[in-house]
Amino acid sequence: MKMLNRSAISVQLKQPFVDWVNSLDEGGDEQVNLDEVNLEATTYLIPELEDEDALKDFIDERYFALLENELLSWEDNENCWPAEISRTLFDEFLEVKLSFMVFDLDEQAVLLATVLDEVED
Repeated sequence: MKMLNRSAISVQLKQPFVDWVNSLDEGGDEQVNLDEVNLEATTYLIPELEDEDALKDFIDERYFALLENELLSWEDNENCWPAEISRTLFDEFLEVKLSFMVFDLDEQAVLLATVLDEVED
C-alpha cells in the first residue's frame, strides 16, 4: 500500500444539476434521478490539503474547471450550458467531499496519467 502525496475530492451532483440534465431531453426517455447519477460520482486527485479552509481556497481557484468538466460530461454543446458559469452555480449544482489522505492499494500497476487539457496556474 502506498500513500500518495495527494488529497482527493469526490464531486456529486445536486438536484438542480439533475434538473438541468433532464431539461436537455425534455419529454424524452433519458430522464435521470439524483440517486442514479451519484452512483458514479467523479473523483479528482488534488494537491495535499491541510484543512477545510484550504479546500475552500482550492475550490475558489478551480471551480470553473471542475464545473466545466462536470457539464461537459453530460453535454458537449456549450450552447446548452447554463448562461453563467459562476461560483454560485458551482455551489448550487455540486457537492464536494474531501478525503485528506489517498492510498494506492494496487501493488502491481504503475500510476499513469493522460493530460486532457493544460491548466494555466
